[in-house]
Amino acid sequence: MTNTHPSIGVIGAGAWGTALAQSLALAGKSVTLWAREEDVVNSINKNHVNDRFLPTVQISETVTASSDFPKTVNNSDILLIVTPAQHVRGIFQNLKKEDIEGKPIVLCSKGIEINTGLLLSQVAKEEIPEATIAILTGPTFASEIGNGLPSAMTLAAESKDMARKIRDSLTTRHLRIYATDDVIGTQIGGAVKNVIAIACGIIDGLGLGESARAALVTRGLVEMSRLASAMGAKKETLTGMCGMGDLMLTCNSMQSRNFSLGHALGSGQTLENILAQRNSVTEGIHTAEALITLAQKNAIEMPISEAVYECLSGKKTVHEIVDQVLERPLPAKDAG
Repeated sequence: MTNTHPSIGVIGAGAWGTALAQSLALAGKSVTLWAREEDVVNSINKNHVNDRFLPTVQISETVTASSDFPKTVNNSDILLIVTPAQHVRGIFQNLKKEDIEGKPIVLCSKGIEINTGLLLSQVAKEEIPEATIAILTGPTFASEIGNGLPSAMTLAAESKDMARKIRDSLTTRHLRIYATDDVIGTQIGGAVKNVIAIACGIIDGLGLGESARAALVTRGLVEMSRLASAMGAKKETLTGMCGMGDLMLTCNSMQSRNFSLGHALGSGQTLENILAQRNSVTEGIHTAEALITLAQKNAIEMPISEAVYECLSGKKTVHEIVDQVLERPLPAKDAG
């Protein structure tokens, strides 16, 4: 990656993809935003707003939207993948048809593939093994980033040198990026926090108080760290932006799709009715199921994640999962 002013292709024009494209464009970077939906492309190019997914952000005229996947890929030096996690494999399969040699592929989606229990970097290794893969994740809300408000994220690659090179191409004045080589840990943080956020939303919807929510976030971090250690990641990674930072944001705000979904469940709404009112994916729903597979594969306990999955799958009510967590026996050695 020798170009000092690389062109950036953002694959996926949902709220987060649009916000990233806008943030990069405001920093003077050349950005093409690929969308599958023609109405989204037309809305961005003609009116400079993504009416469907991020109507609160006025998009820079320097952002070009396109539905031409090969052209977007071939004209970009760096590719940011921002589609829902369960669609990422399909994007990789399409990338195999294009010339991606030397182009970093930065995964900005948070989740785990349900069918396989694989992290998205592992899916990439199966589909595009020669590609340079990086992970960009952290505590961000699309509307805030799209409107130029400051935040920080973590970028992980297989080596810190590569992570720093990619980071330097994506960092802006308002988006500070920290580099790491813990590819596994960064993905676990970004995925698990969505499930913990649903649990926190349920607690809030039931009116169980801030103390209960603080306890849940803390134990959620334990689950996150437990899985990270079992999969060979670094525990300290989860104390950064991609772990504790993301938990703090996602578990405490109705801006979070996962928290707001949990809140609605705790308030008595059905999952079917909640989803019928949404036009975007709530990743924690899929991740909860995938985490059960990962927990079993790694022989670890993830009681909060398991409870959320049982609630989402209709096996237990919100009241039953709260009782299930509260009635768990205290551990003999853990210090809380």
